[in-house]
Amino acid sequence: MSVYTSRNKMGKKLLIHLLLIAGALVMVAPFVWMVLTSLKSLGESTQVPPVILPTKYQWENYTHIFEMLPFLDFYWNTVITTVAKVIGQVFLCSLAAYAFARIEFPGRNALFILFLTVLMVPGQVFLLPQFMIMKELGWLNTLTALIVPGLFSAFGTFLLRQFFMSLPKELEEAAKLDGCNHFQIYWRIMLPLAKPGLIALAIFVALWSWNDLMWPLIVNSTPDKMPLSAGLAYLTGEHTNLTNYPILMAGSVLAIWPMIIVFIFMQKHFVEGITLTGSK
Repeated sequence: MSVYTSRNKMGKKLLIHLLLIAGALVMVAPFVWMVLTSLKSLGESTQVPPVILPTKYQWENYTHIFEMLPFLDFYWNTVITTVAKVIGQVFLCSLAAYAFARIEFPGRNALFILFLTVLMVPGQVFLLPQFMIMKELGWLNTLTALIVPGLFSAFGTFLLRQFFMSLPKELEEAAKLDGCNHFQIYWRIMLPLAKPGLIALAIFVALWSWNDLMWPLIVNSTPDKMPLSAGLAYLTGEHTNLTNYPILMAGSVLAIWPMIIVFIFMQKHFVEGITLTGSK
């Protein structure tokens, strides 16, 4: 290998690493800015030109958030709705995905294509009909209104269907010879083998549910029934005369750390599930 070729490869590697570092800095910068703002005074947070480091770290911002809002209630509501949606979607979407992937019935493919058209419609279109249904059922300002519409998704069904289709038919045929019906095959054989896909879907649903803002603001107006995302919105200028950015950022930092921990511990399974599902 010539010296010129070796230097050319090193130059390309250096350029790639510089681009990756620049991309990483762009992605991390908003999070760092949020943490630094949570430790500033109100004057420093709105000062122009912006102050990067606070002159005195305002750690009390993290206690003021509990005095200004029922923050523990927000946490509890968010945990309940997120866990319920994760369990509901993993179970219901896996049932539907197994049916579309492994059970032969007339019009299966046409029905699945029709089913996927839900993904093509913007979610905002469903807001008004879902609100009217919740109102007629008397579920407004309840956790039920936050949970029930999120128990099923076309995306989750599509994701798990791709995974079930990748499993060998021999397993299913052997189970039938042993006398298993479809539900027993789904529950005892297919579901354990689809663990990476189920974990990937669970993380997707958890992230979506934890950060969902619009739907909780529409169906809940009482603070004790709000999740974190909607509760923190009360600190913005729409509900107060002045947005207290340090308190708002302190609440945001406290709100996101559970999801960061979940992703750190589950990222291996998450990447594995997405890779296996996308490669089939």
